[in-house]
Amino acid sequence: MTLPGPVVRALRCSVCGAPVELAGRTLRCPNGHSFDLARQGYVNLLHARVGAGTADTAEMVAARVEFLAAGHYAELADLVAGQTPDADSGLVVDAGAGTGYYLARVLDRHPAATGLALDVSALALRRAARAHERLGAVTWNLWEPWPVATGSAAVLLNVFAPRNGPEFHRVLDPGGVLVVVSPRPGHLRELASVVDLLEVDRRKEERLDESLAGFFEPAHRQEHDAELVLAPDDVRRIVLMGPTAHHPRRLARLDRIDEPVTVTASFLVSVYRPRRLTR
Repeated sequence: MTLPGPVVRALRCSVCGAPVELAGRTLRCPNGHSFDLARQGYVNLLHARVGAGTADTAEMVAARVEFLAAGHYAELADLVAGQTPDADSGLVVDAGAGTGYYLARVLDRHPAATGLALDVSALALRRAARAHERLGAVTWNLWEPWPVATGSAAVLLNVFAPRNGPEFHRVLDPGGVLVVVSPRPGHLRELASVVDLLEVDRRKEERLDESLAGFFEPAHRQEHDAELVLAPDDVRRIVLMGPTAHHPRRLARLDRIDEPVTVTASFLVSVYRPRRLTR
């Protein structure tokens, strides 16, 4: 496994900002900085350790892989891919890509496109690097300035992940599109009786627009609700793959579930276009 050419051309040295080239299994810049590809296919451009409770753990990654493989969020993945006509033959950057599930679905829809998966969890990117043959995976903290060329992305995906409006705007081509997926109030509400889930902010939609204001304007949005009948193991997986997993005390009752649970998965898919910034 290696990095696709379009991904290498879009990357920048995370030390000095210079373009990089791939020599064997090492990214190098003209100033002598180098970054080795891990044997699993991803490359780590970070310079500091990630704080506890920030990146997905091995247990969270395993839960996500198993849950998504069961097809529970397949309709959502198809909906996301359907919002990306701009991908065509360009670069699709998934900010907070996790295991690469949604990015792979977009690449399946666009046979000439290439994907760049950015995530702070190296454990998740081990999976993402194998999610699609036209996908490159890079470890990075989304809150920091990205080691990605200005205007290099035709499409930006942001699915249940942190939003960095200034970097979204810088990296996205002025004619590109940003697709954001977030949970809606009431998401998995039926699980409240069996597990102490973190609640979704009822001002989520408003806060989403606020976080991107000045950089993007809403193009359209769509609500997506799905009724899921989950076996006990899948109930555990859907909880353990989300942010509640970082709070062990909230999981105390999870092992008591011994029969299927019907839940409502509720999402908001928002599409944005970049604003022209004035100086």
